[in-house]
Amino acid sequence: MTSAVVVGSGPNGLAAAITLADAGVEVVVLEATGAIGGGVRSGELTLPGLTHDLCSAAHPFAVDSAFARRFDLAAHGLRWRWADVEYAHPLDVGGGAFAVRSVADTAAGLGPDAPGWQAVFGSATERFTDLSQDILQPILRRPDHPLGMARFGLRATLPAGLLARRWEREEAQALWGGLAAHAFRPLTSVMSSAIGLGLGTAAHAYGWPVAEGGSGAIAAAMTSQLVELGGRTEVEVRVGSLAELGREPDLVMLDVAPGAAVRIIGDRLPRGVERAFTRYRHGAAAFKVDWAVEDGIPWQHEPARRAGTVHVGGRFEHIAAAERLCAQGRMPERPFVLVCQQSVADPTRANGNVHPVYGYAHVPAGYTGDATAAIEAQIERFAPGFRDRVHARHVTSTTQIADGNANFVGGDIVTGATHARQLVFRPRATLDPYSTGVPGVFLCSAATPPGAGAHGMCGYNAARTALRSLDAG
Repeated sequence: MTSAVVVGSGPNGLAAAITLADAGVEVVVLEATGAIGGGVRSGELTLPGLTHDLCSAAHPFAVDSAFARRFDLAAHGLRWRWADVEYAHPLDVGGGAFAVRSVADTAAGLGPDAPGWQAVFGSATERFTDLSQDILQPILRRPDHPLGMARFGLRATLPAGLLARRWEREEAQALWGGLAAHAFRPLTSVMSSAIGLGLGTAAHAYGWPVAEGGSGAIAAAMTSQLVELGGRTEVEVRVGSLAELGREPDLVMLDVAPGAAVRIIGDRLPRGVERAFTRYRHGAAAFKVDWAVEDGIPWQHEPARRAGTVHVGGRFEHIAAAERLCAQGRMPERPFVLVCQQSVADPTRANGNVHPVYGYAHVPAGYTGDATAAIEAQIERFAPGFRDRVHARHVTSTTQIADGNANFVGGDIVTGATHARQLVFRPRATLDPYSTGVPGVFLCSAATPPGAGAHGMCGYNAARTALRSLDAG
C-alpha cells in the first residue's frame, strides 16, 4: 500500500491526510504539540464553562469549497452557526455600519453609498459559488471562470485606499476598511483590496459562521473523517528531519512554514527552492486577549451587539494609519482590533450570562510589548463600561502565539506576508506551488495557495498534486 506521513495537524494537514486516505493511501498525521488542530483549537481559557477559540473563529470559506463538498464533515458532528449580523464596524458617538447576508439590506443601511456597495459586492456575490472555485486555487493557472475572475481581479489589484474612494460617507468607507485590514498590510499598497473583497463577498454569499462548540469541533470532525478512512494521528511527535521518519514513506506532506520545510528537508532541497523558502517573508503579528464578559460587550452601536465579528478601529483613515505603523515596525497607540463574539451565534459557548469574547490587535512583527491596555482602550472607546463587565482575561502575546504554533512565525497568524508578490507567488515563483522539488515531498500549509483559513484547501490542493505525482510515476 502507498504510504504517507503528514507533518502538522492544522486544518490543511488534516485535509491533506483525508484526501490521501480517501484515495487508498495509508496515512499517519504527526503533531508536535499535545493536541490536534493547529489554528482550529478551543479551550477554557478564562472561566469554567466558557469555550474560547485559540486562533481562528469565523470560517466563511469553509462552508462551501471543493473539500467541503467532497467530504461531509456534518456526518462527523460539525455544525455551523451564524449570527444575525455577519460583521459590524462601530464609529464614535454610537454610529457605525454593519453587514448582513443580504447585499441589498447591507447597502440600504449605507444611505447614499448604497449603489456603490451594490456595485462592488452585488454581482460578485451572485456568481461567488463559481468565483470561489478559482479564488481557492493557485493564481497561476487557467481559471475555470475567466470572465468572472477578470472582473474580480481588476478590483483586487487596487490599493484598498483607492477603492475606498468609491464611497462618500465614513460609514461605508470604515466598513470596507475593516474588511481590507484583514490583509495585515498597508492599505495604500497594490493588491491590498484582494483579501477584503474575498471576505466581504463571502460574507454575503456564505456568511461568517462559527463552529458549534468551538473551532476545535472542526479538528474533531476532520479527525473522525480521517479515522473512518483508515488514517491515524499521533501527538507530541516533533519532526526535525526526513531521516527521523525511518523508512521513508511514498509521500510526505509538510503542513509547516517554508523555513521549517528547509530545516526538515535539509540538503536534499534543491538550491533554488531553498533560496526561495529562506526568503519567504512573514508579516505583521497578532496580540490576543480573551475575556469572560458579563452580558457581552455594551457596544454603543447596537448592531455590533448582534454581530459575530466586530472591527474596531474607527474611521478608514485611522485604520490605514495603524496598519502603516505596524508595517514600519512601530506599535500604534490605537491599533486595529478584530473582536469575535462567538457566543452571539453559538450560545453553547457561554455560561449563563457570562460570554467568551476575544480580540486581537494587529501589532508589528515580533512585537515584545504588552498590547492589552491598548486593545481594551479601543473597545472601551466604542463600548463604555466594557472593562467593568470583565470577570477574567487571558493574554496571549506574539511570542506565545508563535510558541503555540510554529507556523505563526513572530506572531504572524496568516503564515506569511500578503504583499503582492506573495499573493501571486506563494510560497515561490512556480506553476506548482505545493512541490518542494524533492520527489514525494510536498508543502501543504497556509504558506501555499489559497492561504490562511480553516477551509483546508491548501492541504486538499497539495494532496491532489501529490496523487497526480504517483500516477505520473
